[in-house]
Amino acid sequence: MQRREAATPVAGARDTGVGEISRPPHTFWGDALRRLLRNRLAVAGLVVVGLLVIVAIFAPLIASNDPIFQDYSATQETPSLHHLFGTDTLGRDVFSRMVYGARISLSVGIFTQLIILGIGIPVGLVAAFAGGRTDNFIMRGVDIVYAFPDLLLIVLLRALLGGGLYMLFLAIGLVSWVNIARLIRGQILSIKEQEFVPAARASGVSNGHIMLAHLLPNALGPIIVSVAFGIPRAIFQEAALSFIGIGVKPPTPSWGVMIYDGYQSIFAIPYAVLFPAIAIALLMLAFTFLGDGLRDALDPRMAEEARRI
Repeated sequence: MQRREAATPVAGARDTGVGEISRPPHTFWGDALRRLLRNRLAVAGLVVVGLLVIVAIFAPLIASNDPIFQDYSATQETPSLHHLFGTDTLGRDVFSRMVYGARISLSVGIFTQLIILGIGIPVGLVAAFAGGRTDNFIMRGVDIVYAFPDLLLIVLLRALLGGGLYMLFLAIGLVSWVNIARLIRGQILSIKEQEFVPAARASGVSNGHIMLAHLLPNALGPIIVSVAFGIPRAIFQEAALSFIGIGVKPPTPSWGVMIYDGYQSIFAIPYAVLFPAIAIALLMLAFTFLGDGLRDALDPRMAEEARRI
């Protein structure tokens, strides 16, 4: 009988009995998500932001009282079961105003960033892609806007646009888009020198398609990080503007307005200032941790350099 020779196993191969199982290929965004989830501070920040978003969405169900109702028979009460965070000088429930104030703060952060992206991305994208005199003309205009103090420009815009809440979003957005425009310009200037851009031009693709389908998607990483850091910056601006009286108008509950209202009686009822101040600090810290985690996840080289330092 003819003896059959055993097949020689390939070095490094593992006999699973069911054949080789192919693994799904790694993607950039999948790897970034895994790196983000390994960052405990970033996950903690994401959890805090998620909880505050839930509180803002379900504010009518969570708030125990009407946030603008004034009960003059219960002014300056200390925290209790009926008023978890006490009441202010006008008898309004601080806890309910905190819950509804989360809506204002998150709305300011999100809608302001949408305005900033809507202005900054086209300006930076067109300037970098066009180059030459067009780039120089656009960026000199950006420098002029950047030269104005933010607070002064917001005050002027508030005087021109009016005192509504949406006008506040617009005023902050019209002042804060410069940094994202510069960021996009720098990213596109480096990306457009790569080989796929001349290849797309050679294939007859329009300039608009190249910018939107090829250049912009490759610059999404820094944009996401900038938005994560920009949201707490806008929230702090709203709180500062409300504190000096040109932000959210009373009686609309806002954390900045609550600090302004409680500042006059801070020694009598310190909790009226303490609770909204802690909420602002916690939200800004959560977004800062999340922004740091996104930066390290989307650019692992920066995390490696930070560990070496």
